[in-house]
Amino acid sequence: MKKFISALLTFALAFFIFSLLYDSESFFPKYGETDLNNTVSQKYIEKNVDETRPSPETGSANIVTSVVVNYRGFDTLGELTVLFISAMGVALLLNVGKERIIFRVKPNFILKAGVRIITGIILIVGIYIFIHGHLTPGGGFPGGAMIASSVLLMYISDDKFKEKMKAFNVLEGTSGVLVIVLGLIGLFAFNSFLYNFLPSGEIGQLFSAGLTPILYVLIGLKVGSELSNIIGNFLTQGGEK
Repeated sequence: MKKFISALLTFALAFFIFSLLYDSESFFPKYGETDLNNTVSQKYIEKNVDETRPSPETGSANIVTSVVVNYRGFDTLGELTVLFISAMGVALLLNVGKERIIFRVKPNFILKAGVRIITGIILIVGIYIFIHGHLTPGGGFPGGAMIASSVLLMYISDDKFKEKMKAFNVLEGTSGVLVIVLGLIGLFAFNSFLYNFLPSGEIGQLFSAGLTPILYVLIGLKVGSELSNIIGNFLTQGGEK
């Protein structure tokens, strides 16, 4: 019965989407009738952050970044709040103990040595992703998730590994507070939450896009520490041995 209902809903959704696509005249203009000079995408293409011609745009080479961290930055803060609530719920429900769970099969030396090498590479790539989020695809969330994945690998490959939970808690709280402080500065000083009040610089350079790279670093650290806390809580839920 569940499979039948799932299939029925899938076909209904597919029919709705295809009907909109084939009867698109009421929703979308015909091909060739749109003036591209008035579209938002064209404004992104023509955006300029040269000091001789000031631009209202954010100065980030990554268009997605301009939307996620600037125009809908408050919504991104909401996503961080959801992740924080999830991490807090896991910590409360699992009744975290002081000792981690011991696996039945002991990891061998090759696994431990290999994971240590891979973990370093993952950490470097993760940090690179959220530092360059305003230049290339990526940002705080995927970079933070890669950092947490390296912590998970260390947990799985080394039965004696136990992250320092207090350090991650401090990093998580500090990053979140700094994001809110930067948002409040923009709100009270420029009447806009998370207003990009720093100079945009030269587009395509590492030190550009004003406040955007700083926010991405803070988001990456917060996401990485929160996900690492969740992993640690799952693997220390057994309490004392």
